[in-house]
Amino acid sequence: MGNICSISISVDHPISSCWNRTTEHANYLRKLPGNLVALGTACERLREFRNDVKRKVDIAEREQMQRLDQVQGWLSRVENLETQVSQLIEDGTEEIEKKCLGGCCPRSCSTRYKLGKRAARKLKEVDTLMSQGPLDLVAERLPPPRIGERPSEATVGMNSRLGMVWSSLDEEQVGIIGLYGLGGVGKTTLLTQINNAFTKTTHDFDFVIWATVSRNVDLGKIQDDIWKKIGFCNDRWESKDQDEKATSIWNVLTEKRFVLLLDDVWERLNLLDVGVPLQNKKNKIVFTTRSEEVCAQMEADKKIKVDCLTRTESWDLFRIKLGEDTLNFHPDIPKLAQVVAQECCGLPLVLTTMGRAMACKKTPQEWKYAIKVYGGQSVSSLKYSYDCLPTEVARSCFLYCSLFPEDCEMPKINLIYKWICEGFLDEFDDMEGAQNQGYNIIGTLIHACLLEETNSDYRVKLHDVIRDMALWIACGTGKEQHEFLVQAVCGLTEAPEVARWMEPKRISLIGNQIEKLTGSPNCPNLLTLFLEDNNLKMISDSFFQFMPNLRVLDLLRNSITELPRGISNLVSLQFLNLSHTNIKELPIELKNLDKLKCLGLASMYQLSSIPEQLISSLLMLQVIDMFDCGICDVDEALVEELESLKYLHDLGVTITNASAFKRLLSPDKLRSCISSLGLQNFNGSSSFNITSLSNVKNLQDLYISNCGSLEDLEIDWAGEGKKTVESNYLNSKVSSHNSFHSLEWVGIERCSRLKDLTWVAFAPNLRTLKIHDCDQMQEVIGTGKCAESAGNGENLGPFAKLQVLRLDDLPQLKSIFWKALPFIYLNTIYVGNCPLLKKLPLNANSAKGHRIVISGQTEWWNELEWEDEATQHASLPCFVLIEE
Repeated sequence: MGNICSISISVDHPISSCWNRTTEHANYLRKLPGNLVALGTACERLREFRNDVKRKVDIAEREQMQRLDQVQGWLSRVENLETQVSQLIEDGTEEIEKKCLGGCCPRSCSTRYKLGKRAARKLKEVDTLMSQGPLDLVAERLPPPRIGERPSEATVGMNSRLGMVWSSLDEEQVGIIGLYGLGGVGKTTLLTQINNAFTKTTHDFDFVIWATVSRNVDLGKIQDDIWKKIGFCNDRWESKDQDEKATSIWNVLTEKRFVLLLDDVWERLNLLDVGVPLQNKKNKIVFTTRSEEVCAQMEADKKIKVDCLTRTESWDLFRIKLGEDTLNFHPDIPKLAQVVAQECCGLPLVLTTMGRAMACKKTPQEWKYAIKVYGGQSVSSLKYSYDCLPTEVARSCFLYCSLFPEDCEMPKINLIYKWICEGFLDEFDDMEGAQNQGYNIIGTLIHACLLEETNSDYRVKLHDVIRDMALWIACGTGKEQHEFLVQAVCGLTEAPEVARWMEPKRISLIGNQIEKLTGSPNCPNLLTLFLEDNNLKMISDSFFQFMPNLRVLDLLRNSITELPRGISNLVSLQFLNLSHTNIKELPIELKNLDKLKCLGLASMYQLSSIPEQLISSLLMLQVIDMFDCGICDVDEALVEELESLKYLHDLGVTITNASAFKRLLSPDKLRSCISSLGLQNFNGSSSFNITSLSNVKNLQDLYISNCGSLEDLEIDWAGEGKKTVESNYLNSKVSSHNSFHSLEWVGIERCSRLKDLTWVAFAPNLRTLKIHDCDQMQEVIGTGKCAESAGNGENLGPFAKLQVLRLDDLPQLKSIFWKALPFIYLNTIYVGNCPLLKKLPLNANSAKGHRIVISGQTEWWNELEWEDEATQHASLPCFVLIEE
């Protein structure tokens, strides 16, 4: 009986199941019309729900919130389903209308069945999406914006001034505050302290924004400075015109509370043109200016005069800059020093500059001389620092800096090369000695407070008051009078009239909109001509005809497509910079420039050819930069020409084939000259022995791109193969002897098979690392290739001096380094489209003080794993969103 019972169950179940499936399949055919109507109705309800969600999202995004990823995913799924349902209803309706047997039966049961089945499933999908739809929370507020702390030295007498401004910011009726006072009185220092105070206090402002205005107003630059603080970091911003940028800024700031700090305003700035709303005095605008009249023009609600320091404050600051050793060296010096401090008129800039200048004066006679020669006026006081420079060469180098625009950050090496070609640096016969002399002079000028260091180790700048003083000396006093003609960033559309070219030795027209240079100006005295950053499209053949003594010509970043044949007249030319121009071919007439020492051809993307034997004919060349030089291949023949240059010292070059690369590195002389090297389109080999570059002792910049077959950059310093190095990784003796000590910048791009860059751990002075579009890159420094001894001996570990790390479009990247690093100098991490990178090598100390900006997408940021809660908390204010 048990068996019979068992059999009845086993048979009845399949029959029942079969019957249910048959009924279900019949319903697909029978209920198609009704299901299509129900599907349309359900989809309409889903569409209404979707519109409600989108309205909530739009409102949240106007509040500068970021939509949740799950909300974005839901909206995308709804959109896809709507498209599918629309097509299904169309197909189903068409099928229903097709009848046979007198209109009673469907023409194709198979097609109707499939449509019915799809309609039933789509109904379920609509119900599922309705049930999964977000109800309340659709977006999240972004992390509070990072307020960048600006570099600031110790100050004297600023606390009371800061307190006055800080209390004014709390006044409800005060929206705009103008800080005015003499040049050098400390207005920028005070504004810097205001900015930094926001990093240390709790406040209700969404944004604290710093922008430098300067005498020659550039609205676009001001808008860029503002947008960097409030907007997304993307290329679309760059393509917008001024009005579009203003609209974008306005749309964000009208919904926010902000503080806008504007430094160095010289005339009324229309903030509406910038995009800054003014209707709400809960927002605060603080600006600095030398003129009280500008405060009125800017409609400041409160004007605060930044007074000179009191006598006591002046003495305190002066003695700090002077140093106690000098002050106590002779019993008469303290009294004399107080006289000098008093003569500085309470101006911090003058006190600082004079204090530094007098720090080496240790006899009463020197102090008495200083008191006598400088009469207590600020400019002449600063001139005393100029007069105290140790050599005439240092004074000439300083005045030369005034040729550059206000607030311009000048590359040190560029300055030095120009000084060499001007004939200033002649203490040594060789280029290395001249470079060292140049760096020594830059150090002297910085110590004397006549040059300022910037955030970059490679650039310096002039304080605008110091630049005024330099131009006053260069253009208006003594034998230097009329030697300089400086019209940088003046909005010129045409060059100055020919008559003005007769007397000057040095002319600077940097940063204008000059399109043509015509005529034949007679310039018997002209030594220097700066034409960078114009819009030059044409130079007439006769333009250079009467410039027999011109030594330095800089055409950087112009639109010119060809050089005039008349350039052959520049027989004294020693420095020629054509970088970032659109020149297509170098004229053979350049052969006549037989005194040329420095030739810049970098980033000339249109350059298609260099005449044979042109480079080798320039026998005096010491510096040539062909880095990223257009489509002009540096072949073996050109390498051979470079080999023939007897005095070559500094070479930047991009190589596109293996034979030319081998030839480039074969002679010791040429290898020792390479400072910038690009390797492009190296295909056909899966590996490259990077060790060959460790012998390029002066290599500073390395760029490897478009090497699609490259899978490995091998290290083989121990002479026993790659595995030996992996097992003895970062041994202190090996690394100190063989590492890339001079390498500071590395860029890797479009190397689709490269899996890691472990070798960069042997670059102890690396400052910038950029990796882009490498599909198989899994680790920056390979975990399996490293030992825990990474910090032993002389080696401080990987990335000891790294400042910028940019990782972009690396879909397989999982790791930068296997443990947290101190990152003493790191200020920027950019991560774009690296979905598998779940952890940064940071700890709480790495991100301490919000000194690192971490840019990335929200989804990536939200999924990051942290060393601990302290690290996450310290890193949160560092995040800046980039738009996907």
